[in-house]
Amino acid sequence: MTHFHIEINYGMKLIITPQEELEDLVKTSVEQSLKTFYSRKSEKEEQSQNLSVRETAIHLNVSELTVRNYIKRGLVKAERIGSRIFINRKKLEESLKEVKSLKYKR
Repeated sequence: MTHFHIEINYGMKLIITPQEELEDLVKTSVEQSLKTFYSRKSEKEEQSQNLSVRETAIHLNVSELTVRNYIKRGLVKAERIGSRIFINRKKLEESLKEVKSLKYKR
């Protein structure tokens, strides 16, 4: 099937194309957008090695008070920089693995 180009006022074009070509165009466009989104997301996660108490709470799906209690009990290791508390993402994941393994050994 051939393509039809129709010029519309104000520099707009109307392009009529077969369904198969349109589906391929949409599919490749969505794939490219998803690749870009996930590559940016992984870059952002790699950059933020340290989490705030709020970010940790969101990550663990608990309250900020619970995170602070974990820190006081020594379940989660944290560093204080000035008045702010930061939790290293890798150390947090390691401590979560330890807690899970202790939980299931009982």
